[in-house]
Amino acid sequence: MSEPRSVAEITALIKNRLESDSRLQDVWITGEISNFTQASSGHLYFSLKDGSAQIKCAMWRSSVARLTMMPRNGDAVTAHGSVSVYEARGDLQFYVDIMRPAGVGDLYRQFEELKSRLEAEGLFDPLRKRPLPAYPRKIGVVTSADAAAFQDVQNVLRRRYPLVEVVLSPTLVQGIDAPAQIVRALGRLNARQDIDVVLVCRGGGSIEDLWAFNDEGVARAIAASRIPVISGVGHETDFTIADFVADLRAPTPSAAAEILTPDVTELRQTLDRLAYRLDDAVRFTFDSRRRGLAEKAWALKQVSPAVRIRTIRQSLVTLDRAMLSRERGRIALARERLHGLGIALVAASPQAILDRGYAMISVNGQRVTSAQELSANTEITIEMKDGSRRAKVE
Repeated sequence: MSEPRSVAEITALIKNRLESDSRLQDVWITGEISNFTQASSGHLYFSLKDGSAQIKCAMWRSSVARLTMMPRNGDAVTAHGSVSVYEARGDLQFYVDIMRPAGVGDLYRQFEELKSRLEAEGLFDPLRKRPLPAYPRKIGVVTSADAAAFQDVQNVLRRRYPLVEVVLSPTLVQGIDAPAQIVRALGRLNARQDIDVVLVCRGGGSIEDLWAFNDEGVARAIAASRIPVISGVGHETDFTIADFVADLRAPTPSAAAEILTPDVTELRQTLDRLAYRLDDAVRFTFDSRRRGLAEKAWALKQVSPAVRIRTIRQSLVTLDRAMLSRERGRIALARERLHGLGIALVAASPQAILDRGYAMISVNGQRVTSAQELSANTEITIEMKDGSRRAKVE
């Protein structure tokens, strides 16, 4: 009895055996898709089954990017890849790198050949893609007048942006005559000078139903359009050559109409916000200018002749008051001094002396100041406070 192996060892052994078999590393499998899911990472997980068996499959995001249409449950496909084991669950798994619809192999080959040729010419180059107008006034629509897709587009435009005018350039969108009509419809719109953007659209269908939009003439007409073109052909999982050559691809006709136009409700809200901001800006500007003007007016006043004259006049009034005050002080001081001198003069006057009991002697009107001046029998006049008397010296 051999020694027991771990589960990991056995699954690793099976994986190595499968991956070393070249027949299982380059294999095509035809079956029906079931249990289809797309992860948020972009990877696809599904099963391929027939009447007797099924195998789990995975397709990595890098391979998914090369698909021309997204598979769905129930689709019959032919897938290329390699067989291995997903060791974490021990599942046998087919890793798909190429997938084609089964039963339309010839159409698919034509699609891939034209796609490769136009891509090599640069018709899919992102650098040649033109921006779509933000606020189109007229949208040219290339589709059937009776198509439900046209009604869907009109409904979306009426709801989102009723300001836009729709110009239909009618054409067949299916059948052998459709490609030539689509080219002419594009030409009619390009001959006008008032079309801002062109929408090429139709509803979903099989690869045969959408084949007119895989026509080389249609692709070149879209590439040659002087007006930007948006493609809204089929459902989200459908891809056509028109999608790759157009300036923008929309997943559906309705989605194309939404991409092309702004929402009028959002525009009103934006305009309200802008009007409020404009009102604030104008008010702020006026207030700022008003303050600036007031400051300049004040500064101008400070240097105006009227202010200088008023200032000088005020200075003169102040000086006049100061001079008047000084003169009044000087006069008051002089008055006080004069009063003092008057008092002193009165006190020193002969009359004041007489009032104190003294007397003055004079001879013939000449005041006598010394006794030596008087001799006997000299007549003298004696003045006292209340009168005078005559006398003779003994």
